[in-house]
Amino acid sequence: MTERKPVESWLTDMDGVLIHEGVPIPGADAFLKRLKESGKPFLVLTNNSIYTARDLHARLARMGLDVPTESLWTSALATAKFLDNQHPGGTAYVIGEAGLTTALHDIGYVLTDHDPDFVILGETRTYSFEAMTKAVRLINNGGRFIATNPDETGPSAEGALPATGAVAALITKATGKDPYFVGKPNPLMMRTGLNAIGAHSETSAMIGDRMDTDVLAGLEAGMETFLVLTGVTGKSDIERYPFRPTNVVDSIADLVDRV
Repeated sequence: MTERKPVESWLTDMDGVLIHEGVPIPGADAFLKRLKESGKPFLVLTNNSIYTARDLHARLARMGLDVPTESLWTSALATAKFLDNQHPGGTAYVIGEAGLTTALHDIGYVLTDHDPDFVILGETRTYSFEAMTKAVRLINNGGRFIATNPDETGPSAEGALPATGAVAALITKATGKDPYFVGKPNPLMMRTGLNAIGAHSETSAMIGDRMDTDVLAGLEAGMETFLVLTGVTGKSDIERYPFRPTNVVDSIADLVDRV
């Protein structure tokens, strides 16, 4: 096996790695502190497109975790970056919250339900049947279908909630059109994130709690991968996948001395 170069930049998932159900995971604050002291570039990633980076900064600060706004990378920001490169100055019909609409406004997109270039599906607390119906009709009329992320469920105190991937499946069934998913495990989200901090995949590492998104995305982007066992994937689940993380650790606390 080829020996990897030393890690000079870090990407880490948020839920299941740094926090769990709104509570910091032990070691998360020490890991972030060590990162900032090291001067190494880093990003905290999330497939959730609901919040802006400023919102997430404030939410994490209330939990005692200090993550600079510029070190937060969401599927909404990655989607906006993708669209700005592919089709600058376009129009879109959007199902989503402020994280997505703000990111699109910031790249000069016009949000409209009149013959949009794209129909963009993101995360929202209230998926409206009326909005989904409109999305179906606009896609049938030629709007290109984009989704921020493929996550089928999201967590809540009461249990799993249907998320972007599940709603995308409904729209696909009604239109026969598959969306282009920008978020993890698409390595595009990782590569645009690396570009944002001037990092290279050969000297970068990805930390995550899910084999099917975090580890897969890091692997396909050419990064060293660390699976933590504080989230979705348990140790016994790893063998179910045809790929493996570079490293498996109990939690983020085990990586403080690796920075």
